[in-house]
Amino acid sequence: MTAREGKLTVEGDRAALNFERHLPYPVETVWAAITDPAQRNQWMGETTIDAREGGTIEMIPHSPPIPPQQKKMTGRIRVWDPPRVFEHEWNQAVLSAPEAGVVRYELTPDGDGTLLRFSHRGLTVRDGQGFHPGTHAYLDRLEAHLAGNELPDWGQRYQEVAAVLGQQWEGE
Repeated sequence: MTAREGKLTVEGDRAALNFERHLPYPVETVWAAITDPAQRNQWMGETTIDAREGGTIEMIPHSPPIPPQQKKMTGRIRVWDPPRVFEHEWNQAVLSAPEAGVVRYELTPDGDGTLLRFSHRGLTVRDGQGFHPGTHAYLDRLEAHLAGNELPDWGQRYQEVAAVLGQQWEGE
C-alpha cells in the first residue's frame, strides 16, 4: 500500500491510519474544504464546528447506511492552526475503543498544490480495518469535491478498496 492508499499500523491492541494525498489546489482551498461545514457536508457529512482550539466538532457522516445515532461523531478540537493543522477527537458509538480516537489533517504547500497528511489514531485493530477503506472512500470524495467533479459513491468505493485490501465491511 502506498501512503496515498493509506497504511494501517498496529501496535499492541491499537491501530492508526495514515494517508498522504497530493492535491493540486492551494492550501487555503483544501483547508476550507475540510473545515467549512457547508463544504464538509457536500463530501463527508453534516458538520458543525466551533472553530477554535478547545472548541467542538459534531458530524453525521453520509455513509455508511446505518442509523444516524450510530455514526454520529463528536469531539473536542485539540489543534486549530489555520490553514495548516486541524486535529480533533473522534468519539463514535460504533467504535469499540474505550477512549476517543484522534483525527489530524496536516496541510503543507507542495509544488503546485498541497500535501494532505491525514491520520486517525487510537482505533482498535478491528475498527482500523473497517475505517481503512471508508477513509479512503471519503478522501476520494474530498478530491472529487475539490475538482468540482461528481462525487464517487461511498459504498461502491468502500467495496472496491476493501476488495483490494482483502477486507469486508460487516454492514453488507
